Amino acid sequence: MISAGDFRNGLTLEIEGAVFQVVEFQHVKPGKGAAFVRTKLKNIINGGVVERTFRPTEKYPQAHIEKSEMQYLYADGDMFNFMNTENYEQIALTADQIGDALKFVKENDMVNMLSYQGKVFSVEPPMFAELVITETEPGFKGDTATGASKPATVETGAQIMVPLFVERGDKVQIDTRTGEYLKRI
Repeated sequence: MISAGDFRNGLTLEIEGAVFQVVEFQHVKPGKGAAFVRTKLKNIINGGVVERTFRPTEKYPQAHIEKSEMQYLYADGDMFNFMNTENYEQIALTADQIGDALKFVKENDMVNMLSYQGKVFSVEPPMFAELVITETEPGFKGDTATGASKPATVETGAQIMVPLFVERGDKVQIDTRTGEYLKRI
């Protein structure tokens, strides 16, 4: 059991039958009245964010989130197939469970599966992806004074913005959390 006075960012808790992760917290001690803890909590199952206040003495059980590394195999219609590389066990997840997590992930790339009580609720791609540009407009000489960018499509089908000097066939590094171009490789 963890008291509200011990909340930290990233902590996962079971509150009223739901699993929440502490996104932000602030200990508040007003001049008059009792102290309290103001928090922003994210429901890890459906992604909703709520703001809530707690008395510092309130206690809640910690939720244990299991993280396992799996290999993304292939997509079959709206099902995405993954394999545990240690015991070769395979699981399939629906497009609703995946969301945008595989936007920058190629087949055979490793991803992290987050689960609670055996149910997978999220897929985390690697922080950076190296992908080939499959489609982009050509840049024109002399257009680089403003640091402008242009749209490009990578091999997974995702759209990103790249600098004008990037051409079709170039391999680029992308931050998968923001979808930003980082550098040409």
